[in-house]
Amino acid sequence: MTLQVDVSHESWPIAGSFRISRGAKTTAEVVLVELSDGDAIGRGECVPYARYGETVEGVIATINGHSDALAHGITPRELLSLMPPGAARNAVDCALWDLAAKISGIPAWQAAGLDHMAPLVTAYTLSLDTPDAMAKAAAEAAQRPLLKIKLGQDGDAERLRAIRAAAPATRLIVDANEGWNKAIIEEMFSVCAETGVELVEQPLPSSDDAALGEITRPIPVCADESAHGLAGLRDIVGLYDAINIKLDKTGGLTEALALSSAARAEGLTIMVGCMLATSLAMAPAMIVGQHASVVDLDGPLLLAKDRDPGITFDGSNMVPPPPDLWG
Repeated sequence: MTLQVDVSHESWPIAGSFRISRGAKTTAEVVLVELSDGDAIGRGECVPYARYGETVEGVIATINGHSDALAHGITPRELLSLMPPGAARNAVDCALWDLAAKISGIPAWQAAGLDHMAPLVTAYTLSLDTPDAMAKAAAEAAQRPLLKIKLGQDGDAERLRAIRAAAPATRLIVDANEGWNKAIIEEMFSVCAETGVELVEQPLPSSDDAALGEITRPIPVCADESAHGLAGLRDIVGLYDAINIKLDKTGGLTEALALSSAARAEGLTIMVGCMLATSLAMAPAMIVGQHASVVDLDGPLLLAKDRDPGITFDGSNMVPPPPDLWG
């Protein structure tokens, strides 16, 4: 079987802007891979991430550099040794899963060993802003069951207290995006406990992971930037309580599923997360989400417009993706 390989760049406007501790953006820049056998088309989407040294141009070049091997046919398992983890491999891997589902008629979730696909409840993210602006956003989203709060700059204690006052009954998790340091982390954990935060994601730079083993942590801590694929799992065991699995970090659904299984065997809580992208990127992550205690797949909710067809959201409830979208 010879496949046609098409790679393209798409820009999706964000509803307003999205800010974390490392900066802000107004568009989601994604790379789309399409693999076609002449009848069926498999699609995968990835988000090149500058934090990991990725660019749109670099990801496209990486995929195109393997176009001959992809055109001659390759399995997701073989792809693991052909390309390194990262966004480029993610788009290709998910396209392979989608193509296989369309050719065989076997849904991707079934091929992944699941008995069924259940709806998921996703966190809804509030981007970093002033305490007053974040409190206003929290009040507007207070009907959602779980809010994810982006922090990581001076004034985080005031932000948290203002958000909790504006949304007193909503469950909260926090993502500092490596924005805290060893001097303030115990104080910030105390404020998190005070305001009822249930999970803190990546509070310190990944280079400071060892400090997590030296302090008392009243709140479970989740690895994000410190956790990519299977190769680094042992490095976080004992330092973190949970792991945020993102397909753009693992390099696709294939390794994400293996990482989820291995992490659960180590006693880690599973969180499934996403970069800011369309429903095409969320669809394969929903398979990982079937074993996750925390789901953060709200990317499409933050866009001005999603793909059509896309995943249907009823508030924060996500229904399994339609086959025309993926899998």
